[in-house]
Amino acid sequence: MSAPLDISAYISGLPKAELHVHLQGAASVATVLELAKRHPGAGIPTLEEDLRRFYTFSDFAHFIEVYIAVNELVRTADDVQSLVFGLGRDLQQVQVRYAEVTVTPDSHLLVGIAPEALSRALDDGRQQVLEQFGVELAWVFDIPGELGLESGVRTIEWAEQHLPSASVGFGLGGPEIGVPRSAFAEVFARARALGLASVPHAGETTGPETIRESLTSLGAVRIGHGIAAAQDAELMTELVEKGIVLEVCPTSNVCTRAVVSLQEHPFPVLREAGVRLTLNTDDPGMFDTHLNKEYMIAHEVFGLDAAELTELARESVRASFAGEDLRSQLLAEIDDYAQQSAS
Repeated sequence: MSAPLDISAYISGLPKAELHVHLQGAASVATVLELAKRHPGAGIPTLEEDLRRFYTFSDFAHFIEVYIAVNELVRTADDVQSLVFGLGRDLQQVQVRYAEVTVTPDSHLLVGIAPEALSRALDDGRQQVLEQFGVELAWVFDIPGELGLESGVRTIEWAEQHLPSASVGFGLGGPEIGVPRSAFAEVFARARALGLASVPHAGETTGPETIRESLTSLGAVRIGHGIAAAQDAELMTELVEKGIVLEVCPTSNVCTRAVVSLQEHPFPVLREAGVRLTLNTDDPGMFDTHLNKEYMIAHEVFGLDAAELTELARESVRASFAGEDLRSQLLAEIDDYAQQSAS
């Protein structure tokens, strides 16, 4: 008789992909402390205990305020490359083989990083991560919604002139309230013309209508968060019929007060409706999480067993924009791991 499966150990070894993680928000506490000491005038705490307190958010607006403040620590191309390196190291530790990383170019351009230097830092950092950690990174570029359409135009112009290798997606982040998705329709059309898939945030802190607007105005093929879809049965049916994937980030939603608790998170409702779901961390450095923790939440709170968690890992690969060869390789690796663990 075989011993019962240690689900925590199983999750820790399970090969994974991650589709919704922000470069700045992924920075570990150690990385942010290093940057804060490098740029002491930014007003970000330089002691770990103080920084962790700084990362206690009263609501989503407060989270955006803190996120912007941390962004201001990233002032040079070397800072950007440090973030990429740190992210690759952290992803390797939780068996993430492939990640689509959201970068906000306008934040870096506005502090004076040269457009071509930003592109080069992303290329160099990606190559360094692949060589040292064996993690494949791809890029999603998003618009900070609080800066409006002007930021969207600057972002797409940068992409049209300086697109790094392995660029796969185009998004819209920041606050949803007061930032209509439809205002960015032309910018997203230009992004799609570059071959970048539309992956805006929607339905994180607003209702289902923001998701609908993202589908109709922005041509979204995946939705960042999208949890408000659980409020609308017709929308969930539409998402199922169109195969739209939601990039769900449970810990993030609790930390930003988008949901009251993990127990009230709509993940089970969406899953029961057949909506395609992936698990992600969003801003793991700020939310004190990593992808293994999110998978444990899916097990302990949402009730998924090992086979269902394995299928979640497969779904993240299938929903990715990785090339066909890489997707096949990753799926085979997941299957091999599951078979070996069962024997």
